[in-house]
Amino acid sequence: MARGTSQVKRRIVDAAVRLFAERGFDGASVQQVVEAADVTKGALYHYFDSKDALLYEIYHALITRQLADLDREIAAGRPPRETVRAVLTGLILSTAAHIDEAKVFTRERHRLGDARMHAVRADRRRYHVAFRELVESGQRSGEFSARTPAETVTIVALGMVNQMTAWYRADGPKSAAELAAEVTGFVLDALEPRPA
Repeated sequence: MARGTSQVKRRIVDAAVRLFAERGFDGASVQQVVEAADVTKGALYHYFDSKDALLYEIYHALITRQLADLDREIAAGRPPRETVRAVLTGLILSTAAHIDEAKVFTRERHRLGDARMHAVRADRRRYHVAFRELVESGQRSGEFSARTPAETVTIVALGMVNQMTAWYRADGPKSAAELAAEVTGFVLDALEPRPA
C-alpha cells in the first residue's frame, strides 16, 4: 500500500513539474495536472491541499535531497578541500539532474504563502551557513586562504549554482560532470593559500 501511494504522489509531482515548467504555475490548472498524472482530483487533494502545496513539494523534495547530500559529505569528516569539492560537485550534479524542478521553483517561488516561504528560507539558510562554516574551517586551519571572507565565497559559489536555472541545458556543450569539475576547480583555486 505505501509503495503504491508514494508512486501516485510521485506521478502527481512529476506531472506538475512538467506542466509548471512548460506553461507556468498560472498556465497549468489542477485539472491538467490530474489528467497528466492519470489520477483523480481526489487523489491529488489527498496529498496536496492546493497548487501552492504542490509547488512547495517540488521545492521541498529538491532541497531535502541536497541537504541530505550536504550532511553526508560533512559527516564523512574529510579535510575541508575534499569536502568543499564533494559538496559543490554533488550540488551541481543534483541541480542539473533536477533542473526542471529548480526552474519551476526559481520562477514560481513568489507564489508560496508566508509559512511555506519561511520554511524555504530556513532550508536555504541552513545550507548557506553549513557551507560557509566549511569554508571558515578551512581558513582557520590554513588549508584555505582567508583573503576573501567565507561569506563572500559562499555567496559566489552557491549563487552560481542557483543561476544554473537561467543557463544550464542538459544538451549543452558541457556535461554536468564537466561543469562541476570546472566550478569546483575555480572555487578551490581561489581558496588556495598563496605566499604574501
